[in-house]
Amino acid sequence: MPIEKTIRIPELSLVVLIGATGSGKSTFARKHFKATEIVSSDICRGLVSDDENSQPASADAFALARYIAGMRLKNGLLTVIDATNVQDEARKDWVRLAREYHCLPTAIILNMPEKVCVERNAGRADRNMGAHVIPQHISQLRRSFRKLRYEGFRQIIELRTPEEVDAITGIIRDPLYNNKKDITGPFDIIGDVHGCYDELVELLAKLGYADNGSGWEHPAARKAVFVGDLVDRGPKTPEVLRLVMKMTAAGNAYCVPGNHDVKLLRWLNGAKVQPTHGLQESIDQLNAESPEFREELKLFLDKLISHYVFDHGKLVVSHAGLKEEMQGRGSGRVREFCLYGETTGEIDEFGLPVRYNWASEYKGRAMVVYGHTPVPEAQWLNNTIDIDTGCVFGGRLTALKYPERELVSVQAMQVYCEPARPLGHGKTVVNGLTIQQENDQVLDIADFTGKQIIETRFGRNITIREENAIAALEVMSRFAINPKWLIYLPPTMSPSKTSILEDYLEFPTEAFEYYKAAGISRVVCQEKHMGSRAVVIVGKNEEAISKAFGITEEGIGAIYTRTGRAFFNNRETEQQLLQRINKALTDSSFYEKFNTDWVCLDVELMPWSAKAQALLQAQYAAVGSASVHALRETKAALEKLMVRDANGKTLLDEYDLRAKEAEQFVAAYRQYCWPVNSIEDYKVAPFHILATEGRQWTDENHEWHMNEIHRVCDADPGILQATPFKIVELNDETSISNATEWWLELTGKGGEGMVVKPYNFIEKDSKGLIQPAIKIRGREYLRIIYGPEYTSLENLTRLKERGLNAKRGLAMREFTLGVEGLQRFTDKEPLRRVHQCVFAVLAMESEPVDPRL
Repeated sequence: MPIEKTIRIPELSLVVLIGATGSGKSTFARKHFKATEIVSSDICRGLVSDDENSQPASADAFALARYIAGMRLKNGLLTVIDATNVQDEARKDWVRLAREYHCLPTAIILNMPEKVCVERNAGRADRNMGAHVIPQHISQLRRSFRKLRYEGFRQIIELRTPEEVDAITGIIRDPLYNNKKDITGPFDIIGDVHGCYDELVELLAKLGYADNGSGWEHPAARKAVFVGDLVDRGPKTPEVLRLVMKMTAAGNAYCVPGNHDVKLLRWLNGAKVQPTHGLQESIDQLNAESPEFREELKLFLDKLISHYVFDHGKLVVSHAGLKEEMQGRGSGRVREFCLYGETTGEIDEFGLPVRYNWASEYKGRAMVVYGHTPVPEAQWLNNTIDIDTGCVFGGRLTALKYPERELVSVQAMQVYCEPARPLGHGKTVVNGLTIQQENDQVLDIADFTGKQIIETRFGRNITIREENAIAALEVMSRFAINPKWLIYLPPTMSPSKTSILEDYLEFPTEAFEYYKAAGISRVVCQEKHMGSRAVVIVGKNEEAISKAFGITEEGIGAIYTRTGRAFFNNRETEQQLLQRINKALTDSSFYEKFNTDWVCLDVELMPWSAKAQALLQAQYAAVGSASVHALRETKAALEKLMVRDANGKTLLDEYDLRAKEAEQFVAAYRQYCWPVNSIEDYKVAPFHILATEGRQWTDENHEWHMNEIHRVCDADPGILQATPFKIVELNDETSISNATEWWLELTGKGGEGMVVKPYNFIEKDSKGLIQPAIKIRGREYLRIIYGPEYTSLENLTRLKERGLNAKRGLAMREFTLGVEGLQRFTDKEPLRRVHQCVFAVLAMESEPVDPRL
């Protein structure tokens, strides 16, 4: 009985089955691989010709097989080629394909006896081939054995008998060495050390690590990740190596190799290398060390992996960076890129190779952290960051905390080496803009057209239809303000469930019941101002705005609408209002408390007429005026009719009610309008602190937001209006009753109503996010929305049947996108990533949803 055994192959590889026809390749493939993993030449022949045995269709069949295999490898999927593959050229093409996608080619040879292959083919009615075919295949196969390794196959497995094939019980897929996706951190990623031991010790201590005698470790189990170039140029290369070797051996650190480390390894292995670029310093220092240490060092450097992929693919660490299509792959080209990056083939004025800025075109999902090229400041660009801040050249040693995205650094104690290229040559600012802002000057239209699927950190993907994306692009390109301001668009707000009370369309009870059913015990009720929703961005000064947004000569901020348009046609009015808000922020010490030079606020700006004047004149005022005057004349005519016919009283009463409703309609909208003759006539009511430098504030509860905003409003009550609010305990009937009475009081005075929100800014239940806010509008305010006569029994009964699900779903998706966009901006992601969310919110506004809801 054959001994059962398993085969081990890399988890991401191109598996090429090799064997004569009849050797059992297809049976073997079906037994050990998923059907979707197998690319069969026979099936491809059938797909292109309806005949799996059609030899004239072979060229087309193999072109199709190559295309399918390429798409699978592109997406990081193991792929099995089921064909004879006994000819050199056929195999070479598959090796070329594997190299194209930086995958490892694996050969599994089914070298069956000729007799077995002949017997199997004889039993297959679908095969009719000459007797010469199988011997020819076997002859070609045997001539191939010595070539496979040279052809590029990294792993070769040969099975010689049917018994050996039957003994294979399974195929184990070994993760690639760079695959650390299951390790999520937190990490402290440390830039190029270059022998600066004292600075490394100082940085580790600053990060919270401590030397326990056998190595450095963090009390919170954080892991250090070194981006390579531990050696050369600096004064204490052996000390740095000992520290890193101990940390990695203890499981407290990871390390990838740098080009200097690899060059040192070549010297340790006895190769002839030029002792330039600081290598001589390392050689001199290591010559003073024991042979045992040098041997240990050789083993350490030899085992370093080109790059690591952490946190489910969200983080990649490599010495010189890494393109998206190379991440998590294993090939010589990948390792070469990790060590040296990519050059243009040119030499600069300092005699050094000109590096191609791969990061300027990077659009990958993973954050890439790297070093290699020294820069004066750690440099973000398209979700990549260069953290080599030239410590050995007198700069700093820098670490990036992940996932916090916080930079920590220490100053070099001295200049240990004069750089061949001045450290300031690697500019982080161009024309007053950061490298990222300069890169964002022109956006690619392809990023905003077509069907969009947006991933969010709330775990749900949001789909934007192509036609909606086109509508959003039209609005943004024709009407929007400078797109660099647009970091957030406010979401629409969900209406409450229709009230069961006879005289009300909306009432607080339904909102309270919704949150209580979702497991929320405390909510915040805020007075709803009748103004226009706006986003206010304001900075301490123009320099702060330029630094944060890359915008110059547009003042200290911007005020824009829910659709990204400038709120004021007059820039002077906007800037005057922003200056007042800025002064209030300064006087209330907001900037100091929040450690920021700018803030983004979600506000209501009043009066309503300041933005909706055209709407008032063309729609509400026209309807109100026409109704009042027409019904007044109708009543006069009916009063004359009553003189002649007493039965006219019923008709007169009906029109008298309609006239009163028309007057109520006019009164309802008039109280939200007043003349604006100066800045003092505006009122700004902030209700969310959305974002400041490096942070968005959705993790704070609404009471916190209200209190912080109240403090700012107190600094200028002339134009800033704090929003009244109440905290309601949903398990306390008295608390609910008091909130309901407050709503009746507000709406009884003609107020719009209130907004009910969960106490925490973001709340989830078992199904995911719950509504972030529900508006409950007053009876008279709804008259503006639905018309003067909406309270008639007939109309109210009809309106109670209104569908709310579409609006509620829209509110949830837009809220999710808004928070996601803010997070991307404060995380310093590229503008295209922020605008993906902003455009999506605007695109959703073209959804066919009743605008009155």
